[in-house]
Amino acid sequence: MNTFTISKSNCATELWFSQDKMHLVLDDGRELAVPLDWFPALRDATSEQRKNFRFIGGGEGIHWEDLDLDVLVEGLL
Repeated sequence: MNTFTISKSNCATELWFSQDKMHLVLDDGRELAVPLDWFPALRDATSEQRKNFRFIGGGEGIHWEDLDLDVLVEGLL
């Protein structure tokens, strides 16, 4: 019997927004979409404020300086 291990990551490599969702791609290829209603500060932010982010912890989190907001990728899974 063959066994194998699936390696899953909690690190984001890409981030973008649609009208009502935040979309992430993780470095293992998984894609997530979460409702902006989960994050009122992002929901109510301007497009420019949403775009002004940086990955922290090697992609384990996302930080928006303008909004004083941090989101951990693990919390979205």
